[in-house]
Amino acid sequence: MSGSSPAARLQRLFEGQRLTPTQRRIAHSMVRRAADAPFLSSVELAELAGVSQPSVTRFAVALGFDGYPALRKHLRDVSPAEAAGEGSAEERYNEYQQAVLAEIENLRQLSELLADPAPVERAGRLLAGSRPLLVLGLRAASSQARGFGYFASKVHPDVRVLDEGGSMLHDRVDAARRAGASALMCFALPRHPREVVDALAYAREQGLTVVTVADSAFAPVAAHSDLLIPGAVGTGLAFDTACAPMLLGRVLLEAMCDGLPEAQARLEEFDARAASRGLFVE
Repeated sequence: MSGSSPAARLQRLFEGQRLTPTQRRIAHSMVRRAADAPFLSSVELAELAGVSQPSVTRFAVALGFDGYPALRKHLRDVSPAEAAGEGSAEERYNEYQQAVLAEIENLRQLSELLADPAPVERAGRLLAGSRPLLVLGLRAASSQARGFGYFASKVHPDVRVLDEGGSMLHDRVDAARRAGASALMCFALPRHPREVVDALAYAREQGLTVVTVADSAFAPVAAHSDLLIPGAVGTGLAFDTACAPMLLGRVLLEAMCDGLPEAQARLEEFDARAASRGLFVE
């Protein structure tokens, strides 16, 4: 780690960690005071972040340390004196820029994954062949599900978005299955709701094939997915950023269109209706 800025070293320590919003607030406070972080007491850090002292302890444990003293010792051990006038490339970027750069890296990894198009093409066929098509996404993933459903409905004759949990969720899966559904498209992002895992298990029990976009191939939903395609999320800000999963959803839409012979005709029909209604401001 020698030769990089204190802020960059801290960012690397936090990268990829599944932290709660409170814990990320602590992490951000440490990055902002990176030079002082190795010397702050747990009480001082708690006051700086506006959280409780026990939250600081839980934060250290979440990073894999026995407690905050062990985390602070680690920071002191890996904090050599900075060479005068020298700074790494990372030092020139603030935390917001670093979050953008991390997302660019996630997209680069997704590009490499898509070098083999077979999983996406298979998913497209499965989604195109399901009438109706269920699209599931709860909590953090609800916007992904709604966005996918909005565009899918322009080319697919029957799309049903499940973006709210509760006792009706299984009922809606049952209704779609009775209507002929054969596949369910799921967006699963951290923190993973238990209800999503239960819903996928139930959907497969009812005979549905589950296609999932998740943040990792080892996400909790993996055991209940027939085909899982990962798109990493960014963890550098207080709340996850999900550029890769969103783009992956659009890629799957493209693959689904390839499996729907009537897709282009439906899009042209929609454009004609939109023009006649003056739906969009050009």
